[in-house]
Amino acid sequence: MNKDMVQMQGKNESRQAMLLMVLVAVLWSIGGICIKMISWHPFTIASLRGLIAFAIMLGFAKRRGYRLKFNKFTWMIALAEAVCMTVFIFANKLTTAANAIVIQYLCPVWILIIGAIFLHQKVKKMDVIAVVICIAGIALFFMDQLSPGNMLGNVLAIISGIAMAVLFTGNNTCGDIEVQYTGLILGHFLTFLVGLSGFFMEPFHTTMPEIGFLLMLGVLQMGVPYILFAYVSRHISPLACSLIGMLEPLLNPIWVAIFYGEIPGFYALIGGVIIIVTTSIWCVLQNRGEQASET
Repeated sequence: MNKDMVQMQGKNESRQAMLLMVLVAVLWSIGGICIKMISWHPFTIASLRGLIAFAIMLGFAKRRGYRLKFNKFTWMIALAEAVCMTVFIFANKLTTAANAIVIQYLCPVWILIIGAIFLHQKVKKMDVIAVVICIAGIALFFMDQLSPGNMLGNVLAIISGIAMAVLFTGNNTCGDIEVQYTGLILGHFLTFLVGLSGFFMEPFHTTMPEIGFLLMLGVLQMGVPYILFAYVSRHISPLACSLIGMLEPLLNPIWVAIFYGEIPGFYALIGGVIIIVTTSIWCVLQNRGEQASET
């Protein structure tokens, strides 16, 4: 296969990966409304969602003939995923769905910081400006009249975003599909185990609609997207994943507003626009810079 054919194949794979990342973001976006519709303790939701996703991903990995492979990236991916998924459910319960998802999507900023500190990547002036603007945007989320619970939810959303950045970085840098799948499978299993404590924290009761929303969370919002995400993250950069993933914070509050009637505060809306616009522009400029350096 000549060089031109290899480049063409690589471009086709990148385009396919970007389209699949759009689908992943859309499926992820239903998480907010599904979580709002389930009355269980957040740990219980995380546990049962994790169990369903674990079964789906393990079955898929076995069908593809992937072996479970453990190294430092396996645990990095697993722990980051477990923290991200569990903490986000708490954030979604304690603050508005819009606050939780938009604050979580400071993820590109955390990717930058992680890359600078741990991967020794160069930080540009443009990067610093983007971080400062995003921090100003996130400050607006705390200017609304929030209860202590809402405030805690915002803080937990920040923690979830940091964990997501570690997850994106680990998936992109591990360089081994079996390590990726092992990490994601293990992450879902850890989420299941930790979340079992929710059954002891409050009485468990449910309805058929709640079970339906749980299945949507486990299969459509978690299991299938993460199978696709493991493929996507090998063919496009963590920043590209984050940029396309911006569809999630755009769509998530819309579903919640339509079907649950929850509207974010004025300052949160302004802060959300600032964060989404800034990170989107920054990611585009970052990608152009990478393409220019390659040529």
